[in-house]
Amino acid sequence: MTASTASSPVQPAGSPAYSGARTEDDKALLRAAAELTRDISTAKPLIYWSDMLLSAAGGYAALAGAILAPALWQTIALGVISTLALYRALLFIHELTHLHRNALPGFRTTWNLLVGIPMLTPSFMYEDGHTIHHSRKRYGTRDDPEYLPLALMKPWSLPLFVLIALLAPIGLVLRFGVLAPLGLFIPALRRANWARFSTLAINPEFRRRPADPQNRRRFAWLEAGAALWGMALIASVFVIGWQPLVVALAIFSAVAVLNQLRTLVAHLWENEGEAMSVTAQYLDTANVPPPGWIAALWAPVGLRFHALHHLLPSLPYHSLGEAHRRLTAHEAASVTYGKAHYRGMAPLIGRIASSTMRGRPQQAEPAGDTVQAS
Repeated sequence: MTASTASSPVQPAGSPAYSGARTEDDKALLRAAAELTRDISTAKPLIYWSDMLLSAAGGYAALAGAILAPALWQTIALGVISTLALYRALLFIHELTHLHRNALPGFRTTWNLLVGIPMLTPSFMYEDGHTIHHSRKRYGTRDDPEYLPLALMKPWSLPLFVLIALLAPIGLVLRFGVLAPLGLFIPALRRANWARFSTLAINPEFRRRPADPQNRRRFAWLEAGAALWGMALIASVFVIGWQPLVVALAIFSAVAVLNQLRTLVAHLWENEGEAMSVTAQYLDTANVPPPGWIAALWAPVGLRFHALHHLLPSLPYHSLGEAHRRLTAHEAASVTYGKAHYRGMAPLIGRIASSTMRGRPQQAEPAGDTVQAS
């Protein structure tokens, strides 16, 4: 089935009208989204476990090969493979936040041991904060750690937003390998480290509150594990030299930049801080649907359907493709549903960049039936 277009078809007779107001919901879309996906709302353990484990194994194998490769071109080629595989494995942190705690026994712990701690991004850095991002009242406001009105900012803010991700791995090594141990002896530093550097946030004004009692012990164990690994990485320089750590940090930097580019096009970033309806949040978010396949590389684990995910946050990633097909075919829901579809990363970056230069949002080219999504 081809992707639906972003242009609005004629409203079906008798269906509820949606005016497009930012405080108003398209009830036909919300109702259809809930009703059409009830039978595909259960996470399938085999898909989750096999996908995550194979991605992590492939990523670490390619990382080891990149470190040991005798030629530079081999290091680069294996580095690209490692980047894509570890990026996919890392993005399961998004699924962990939405999965019911009892849905996949042992999956959260295994992911933290294999991916979260080794990549110095334990799951507590996404939990809580991402829940705020999905709050109807706090999405896009100053309380949202994952939102900035990038489309309304200065043109230089976009390259800075992407390039700053290059330093993320070094920052994580310092956060866990240096600041966390020092925080054991300096309470003020420990509190500041938690408030400012314990959430995967892009909003510089966000400050994290102390962990809830039910999560405090688990978060403490995860932080301790990441701190030990961070100190081990620093100590490795004196045991096996700089080269392995430099290659690993370069690959982790590539993962961070790729994720930052995905984040840049995940939303339209046009909200100035007011609360928005669920439909308005959906329309401020982007889907890059099939038939193209490149988006599956830069927005894996279902994130090419990011707008759809904001309609159905608890729907497993492996069900988003089928949900997209059903909503596209639904006469009443497709009127609004198709308005959040885009061709790929380039048109979305162009829209946001144009907005920063002209001071107003520009219409991105809609996804058409004959153009491959990137």
